[in-house]
Amino acid sequence: MKTLLIPTDFKLESLNAVSRLVETLHPQKLNIVMVHMLGITDCMGELELLSRRSVEYRLISSEFYNSCIRLKQQHADVIEKIDVTFFYGYTMAAFRNFLDAQDIDAIVKLDDYDYQLLTEKSINPNNLMHRSGKEIIWASTKPVQYTPQLVEEYAPALQVPELEEEVV
Repeated sequence: MKTLLIPTDFKLESLNAVSRLVETLHPQKLNIVMVHMLGITDCMGELELLSRRSVEYRLISSEFYNSCIRLKQQHADVIEKIDVTFFYGYTMAAFRNFLDAQDIDAIVKLDDYDYQLLTEKSINPNNLMHRSGKEIIWASTKPVQYTPQLVEEYAPALQVPELEEEVV
């Protein structure tokens, strides 16, 4: 079982990476943690309210949640679970604690993705990711392109037997 952290801004495009990872890592069983990173201050009042936060979850569309459910169903033989969550913090120590608590084995870097900061407290994940000491796995968010070679390779399996009679 391998647990992967995927930084996201909850755009559906970011979920394309999950399908690519399933293809690449199959038959390895996977847990996926989709995370958006938010910086918080060390203000005691803000820290006390942290456990009761729910405002951020309004940033996640039902379409994103539903797509996560469909991905898990489509790849049930590989994906054990997909979690959607937030990381709150600025420091490497806080990030490493988060990684340990989530039992993260590797972090996925979306190599062709324009990560958007959703709020004024959102932080770019790159700095923390690269300094975390965790394995970095690069994944594309582009849909699979079917080249003539791929079509030729898989065409025999896709052929439909000819009908004996014409259907009107």
